[in-house]
Amino acid sequence: MKVAIDGPAGCGKSTIARMIADNLGFLYINSGNIYRAVAYLALREGVSWQDGQALTALMRQHRFDYRPDGSVLVDGERLLAELRTPQVDAIVAQVSAIPSIRAEVNAIIRAISEGKDVISEGRDITTVVFPDAEVKFYLDASSQVRAERRFRERQEARSHAFSQPDSQQAPGDMIAQTIPAPQSAPAIEEIRKNIEMRDQIDTQKSVGALKIAKDAEYLDTSDLTIQQVYEKVYNKIISARKAHGRK
Repeated sequence: MKVAIDGPAGCGKSTIARMIADNLGFLYINSGNIYRAVAYLALREGVSWQDGQALTALMRQHRFDYRPDGSVLVDGERLLAELRTPQVDAIVAQVSAIPSIRAEVNAIIRAISEGKDVISEGRDITTVVFPDAEVKFYLDASSQVRAERRFRERQEARSHAFSQPDSQQAPGDMIAQTIPAPQSAPAIEEIRKNIEMRDQIDTQKSVGALKIAKDAEYLDTSDLTIQQVYEKVYNKIISARKAHGRK
């Protein structure tokens, strides 16, 4: 079975997809992390994201694989914390807008997913990568809410790094929390502007633009808890399984 989730940055895709994967035994694929790995390589190798031909050539020089914890293996090197730096954040949207890069990443995702129960999330999973997925969702939230989630995520990642310096585990997107995180208006405003810039790039891509698939269920997560969103997605997957004669 293929479960596809699309939506803008910070809408909760990663959190929900990871929960579903853990509880139902699906392989979880965060397509954004593969694009982030390409962006990281570009920064490390000094290849400009503006040179699509050179960047595509760089990508083809390496072998990519994906792990259930969200890490990406590049020639066996595990990348996770490296994927969530401000430097990668600043160019990943531009990298993911390059048609040849999108084609390479989509091919990787389809190859990894072959013959497996998969839940994958990104920007064009429901429309391009798995247009025939049995279950499709489009998750959304206001840019302000998404900025606050990103800020909270970074605060938690920073705190986690201090408490466990050897750990590479990074938290995923956060949905509405019952305990408010410390606020920093300037930092949140900067993140919000970056998110809105990312939204503009994502929705205006010539290939793989972010949009709501006609057969996807739209869900605004702005005022929902993690559990509420999870239950909606989980219940639809279970219904689809029963419809296909699976438990």
